Amino acid sequence: MTWLLDCDGVVWLSEQAIAGAPEALASLRASGSRVVLLTNNSYPRRSDHLAKLERLGMPTDPADVLSSAMAAALLLEAGERALVLGGPGIIEELTARGVATVTPGAGGEIGPVDAVVVGMDPSFDFSSLAAAATALHAGARLIGTNDDPTFPTPAGVLPGAGSVLAAVARAGEVTPTIAGKPYPPTVGLVRERIGEVEIVVGDRASTDGMLARRLDARFGLVLTGITPAGHGHLDPEPDLEASDLLALVRAELG
Repeated sequence: MTWLLDCDGVVWLSEQAIAGAPEALASLRASGSRVVLLTNNSYPRRSDHLAKLERLGMPTDPADVLSSAMAAALLLEAGERALVLGGPGIIEELTARGVATVTPGAGGEIGPVDAVVVGMDPSFDFSSLAAAATALHAGARLIGTNDDPTFPTPAGVLPGAGSVLAAVARAGEVTPTIAGKPYPPTVGLVRERIGEVEIVVGDRASTDGMLARRLDARFGLVLTGITPAGHGHLDPEPDLEASDLLALVRAELG
């Protein structure tokens, strides 16, 4: 059996492991299940995700860590050029794909680009927005790593990549193609790299839950991230729900 777990709000919040998450992963692996981590956060590099999992007591095989940056890179071809509003994770995956990258803060003229790729970007400002809009009005296509409007942290909910993407799409007057959960590029990435998935666990029905439906998997909802206890109707409704990942795993494994 393969479990596909979201990261932010499920196994960690920023640099803190969510209580019980390391034990939950250990229990799943001891049961013979494969555990795959899939995050919509495109900012970190793959090595950053792996180092963080190691540091938080959840060491993971590199083949079992996927991100929206990987899915976004599949939407470009080798030899293309992209303006990136985001972090090193996007640049790493685009470079591996053979795509040349440029960032708004690099200095000098940006020049023609084939695509504008938008992800989590804490340095986003008016000059970034202007550079992206100029490229889009010149004919570049817009790719969002994900459209999550918010991002859970220990200090509360902060704006997510979707908030930046919305501003860029509005200024560029275009409709973006979105790579991350629950959209087709990520569905294809999971099917190609992982194969069949039985359970998707996340904290947001519109992304994790919808991805589960598109993978023909069950959706397990945990209440340690975006969705609070006492929530109302969700679309889709979870097949499993628990206060946190450890409680959900214990209920499933018995």
